[in-house]
Amino acid sequence: MEFNKENHEQGLSLAIAEELKRLIYCGEILPGDRLNEVNLAVRMGTSRGPIREAIRILTGLGLVTAVPNRGVFVRQVSIREMLENYELRTLLFGHAAEQACEHIDQESQAKLKDSLDQMDKACEAGDGATYYEMNLHFHALILQLSGNHRLHQAYDELVKEMHLFRRSFFNSPSNMRRSNEEHRAIYEAIIHHETRRTKHLAEKHVQSGRTRVLAKLER
Repeated sequence: MEFNKENHEQGLSLAIAEELKRLIYCGEILPGDRLNEVNLAVRMGTSRGPIREAIRILTGLGLVTAVPNRGVFVRQVSIREMLENYELRTLLFGHAAEQACEHIDQESQAKLKDSLDQMDKACEAGDGATYYEMNLHFHALILQLSGNHRLHQAYDELVKEMHLFRRSFFNSPSNMRRSNEEHRAIYEAIIHHETRRTKHLAEKHVQSGRTRVLAKLER
């Protein structure tokens, strides 16, 4: 019974974490807002334990941050921090994609192709949530192919800082399609071992994302 109870609580915490992610991404919970365990427990109809675990999950994703003696808040990132983040991710992703050309094999090629196809389906369905998750997966596959674990770790930390800026961008089908066209170009360059072209396309892809996010913020 204890094992089943534990599994139930874990499942509940994951479900609450997903709901909190949705509320943050849609803007109902804003950057800088404090996550109050008591209020959230009442809202979700549960005890504080699963809420606390859900918040821990969100902390690991980089969506919220703990401030000593104050509580847990939805992460805020300044425009300057965002620009610096894109600059670093451009360098890291360009290098990772270049290295991926040296390590691509049939299995990893099939995984990349599958993620591209799933993103196409998400585009057709107008499913921004699925597209965003598969977008992260596609980038992660390329980072894995680089063979550089430290690079992958550094890139992941930078990505965590940017979820709130980037997620809403993928609510637009046209933005999703444009993004996946860039993904396909990178994929084709990798499987043909075009290292210089791959690096250029990967860097351009990150910078294109930067340009689109800035355009959205200026509206």
